[in-house]
Formats: sequence, C-alpha cells, structure tokens
Amino acid sequence: MLRTVSAILALLGSLVAPAAAQSQDTLRSECLAMANAPPRAMPVGLHRAAAGTNEVAITYGGHSTYYIDTPGGLRIATDWNGGYRMGRMPDVVTMNRAHSTHYTLFPDQRIPHVLHGWGDDGQPAKISEKIGDVLIRNVTTDIRRFYGDYTGANMIKDGNSIFIFEVAGLCIGHLGHLHVKLDDSHFAAIGRIDILMVPIDGTYTMSLDGISEITRRLRASVVLPMHRFETPLEDFMQRIGKQFEIDRRSERTLRISRETLPATPTVIILDGV
Repeated sequence: MLRTVSAILALLGSLVAPAAAQSQDTLRSECLAMANAPPRAMPVGLHRAAAGTNEVAITYGGHSTYYIDTPGGLRIATDWNGGYRMGRMPDVVTMNRAHSTHYTLFPDQRIPHVLHGWGDDGQPAKISEKIGDVLIRNVTTDIRRFYGDYTGANMIKDGNSIFIFEVAGLCIGHLGHLHVKLDDSHFAAIGRIDILMVPIDGTYTMSLDGISEITRRLRASVVLPMHRFETPLEDFMQRIGKQFEIDRRSERTLRISRETLPATPTVIILDGV
C-alpha cells in the first residue's frame, strides 16, 4: 500500500515539476539571455514566413509616448499622461514621474494595466510581468526633482524607469526621462536592445553628448528619437557617429519584426518627431 502511495506521489511530482518550471520560464528574459549569446542563424526559408506573423507596429504618439501593438493584439503606451491618444485605448501604460507630460495619477479606468516607473511605497519599482505576449520589465535610474519641487534633495533615487518590452523575439527599450549616465550595472540589467526610444532634447533630460554615448553603447538596430523639442536632428546624428544611418519616414508607424531589423544600426525618424 505504501509503495502504491509513493508511486502516485512520485508521478504527481513529475507532472507538477515541469509545470512549475514552465511558469518560471515565462518570466525569463530572452533579452538578457541573448545579450551574452552568440548570434543565431536564421534559415533563409523561414525568413519571409516569420516576418508577417511576428510583426510589431510602433506608432509615435507625441512627446515620449510611443504605442506598441503586438502580434498578440496587446497595445502598450509609454510615458502615458492621458494625452497623445491615437486609435483605441491602450491595454498597458507605463509612466515616469518627471512632470505631468509623462504620467497621470488618474488614468482612464478602462486601462487594465498601469505600471509606475517609480515606487509607490518608497522602494524602487520592480516590474517583471508577463502580460499577453509581452514580458515587461524595468531598470531604475535616479531623476532630478522638477521645477517647483523643493521637498528634498536635488535627486530622487530610482525615480525613473527604463522599460524593456520583450515581444516576438524583439527587445524594445524606452529610456524614459533619463537624467543620469548609465554605469555597467545598468547596461548589464538592460541587456540586449533591438529597438531603442531615446530622449534627444539635450536639456530637460540628458545632454546630447551623454545620451549619444548611451545610444552608441547600446547599439540598437533601430533608434527612435523622442522628447525632441527644437533639437536639430543633425546635432544628434553627428554625436552618435557614422556607424548609424538615418531613415526619415513620412508615416507615424513603423512595422517591424526581428527578421526585418536593418543590418546597419539606423535612426528612424517617424512623422511628428
């Protein structure tokens, strides 16, 4: 009898263990894994077939808001403040508490997932969530207090988040309202980035020299400028160097897959930027 019970328990354990392992795997960052992995070959016969099914649409909304529409039908809006609305309401919004154009404390109640880039309990925001077909995680950085905020020190520790969206084999990064240089620990936590959204105002966030250094080091296949104001695009392009090409578009939406990433790192200027 005891042997029978032991056998049943062993069988149940063998069934539960793979399920638990699979649950853990769903939160495993492929972008961190790929950052240390050798390049993967893509069979020529699969190249065209995969592009249509794994395509992500990225639309410039305004300021620091990009919409990311995934193959699974999820819609994400970055640095959401309730404005810059285009098309249907997002399913997920990320926010950074720099000033009112980057967040709102009163988001539309129809948005099911609201992710703050700052900690609401005094601790750094720690985000690693699988929502639909996307893994969303963050890397925190310090942020300056904004004008009129005299409640404490000049810098707020971990007040900004770099958000990384992992979907359809792509690693998409949004630097947020970045104020400080990144050190090796930041770059290690970010991992590989295929598409990078970069603030290029050169004043309210980082200097153009500082943001250009970060852009060069991350060396994403696609760089999408944001938070531009009056910054001449030529100034940014001169600083990031000749290894980046420039592609000016007349439309606000970029449709892209891992298979259609440009071979040479490219700054893509969507309409409205």
